[in-house]
Amino acid sequence: MTAFTPADEERRRGVVRMKLTATGLLLFVAVVYVVAKWAGDAGAGAWADYVAAAAEAGMVGALADWFAVTALFRHPLGLPIPHTAIIPTKKDQLGVSLGEFVGENFLSADVVRQRLRAVGIGGRLGAWLAEPDHADRVTAELAAATRGALTVMRDSDVQAVVAEAITRRADTQEIAPGIGKMLERIVADGGHRRAVDLVVTRAHDWLIRHDAQVMDAVQGGAPGWTPRFVDRKVGERVYKELLRFVTEMRDMPSHPARAALDRFLTDFASDLQSDTDTRARIERLKTEILGRSEVQDLITSAWTAIRSMIVAAAEDERSELRLRVRASLLSLGARMKTDPKIRTKVDGWLESAAEYVVTTYRTEITSLITDTVASWDADHTTRKIEAHIGRDLQFIRINGTVVGSLAGLLIFTVSRAVGV
Repeated sequence: MTAFTPADEERRRGVVRMKLTATGLLLFVAVVYVVAKWAGDAGAGAWADYVAAAAEAGMVGALADWFAVTALFRHPLGLPIPHTAIIPTKKDQLGVSLGEFVGENFLSADVVRQRLRAVGIGGRLGAWLAEPDHADRVTAELAAATRGALTVMRDSDVQAVVAEAITRRADTQEIAPGIGKMLERIVADGGHRRAVDLVVTRAHDWLIRHDAQVMDAVQGGAPGWTPRFVDRKVGERVYKELLRFVTEMRDMPSHPARAALDRFLTDFASDLQSDTDTRARIERLKTEILGRSEVQDLITSAWTAIRSMIVAAAEDERSELRLRVRASLLSLGARMKTDPKIRTKVDGWLESAAEYVVTTYRTEITSLITDTVASWDADHTTRKIEAHIGRDLQFIRINGTVVGSLAGLLIFTVSRAVGV
């Protein structure tokens, strides 16, 4: 328990003042009792008996309530009377009882659901998020949290996790059927034709620029016994035919070679999906590619690029990432504010989450109360509690004196009236 604060000291002085007041009232009725008895013995009249009876009952009430209030914090008059000094001697039991009370009455699933449902967090949260300033604040906090999380994480650990996850997923997932379906859709939509156009156009341009090299390559492969002019003529003929073929394929969408390529790609897409040998070869190729150090380096370096991109976007207030997050928060807030279904869902999620917490960790929460109370020093705890509630308890003594006096007066009056 924390030490006495200036506020606690001020409360303690207030308790002392109220004790003096209650004790003063007790002494007052005692003096009244003595005076009334003396007056009655001196023949002052019947009124003295009534005053004495009221004062006597007031003293009894004051003493009884003094005993009850004092017994909470210490032994009255230092006497070890049973069931006194309740707080210092029963502190640990009170802590256990307090923990059980909190667990049963505040940490039950029904109570938590009812309270959250009554609060209507979904609607309030939606109205709060719908304000642009609040959305900006949440966006900034999310950006700061993202930067902090990415900063504290070690690149080597994340890279190892990313590489291991990608490699494991690739090893367990057969890629040939997926590639086959994708290729089948591309061929059906004619998407591959632009790639063919690009290839044949670049091939045509390359042949134009490297005509001499092509003819030299053909002549270099000719037998040594053929005349040179024949080799040159053959080289020129092969080059012209090759250039003509590429030019026609470039300029004719219905060229037979294009149709043959379409059939080849269609058959290959089908084999990727259904042919066992083709699929096995693709899997072996995949394993070989993933096993190369260059590919592993590329996978691990992807995290560095992603992290840098996210950090830069989080730091830039006008980045597309932050603008989209802000817009999403505003949209979510507006929908939660106006759509009862969404509010009901959000409230249900929050209620379920709170119920899970209180039902799963109720013992830990209540043990926190119990263990905390058990760790407090008994004397210090007594002084602290008395400083907080002792002033109000002194009113019990005052009320006991007043009520006791009135009750004594009433009993004495009734007794006289019936002739007892």
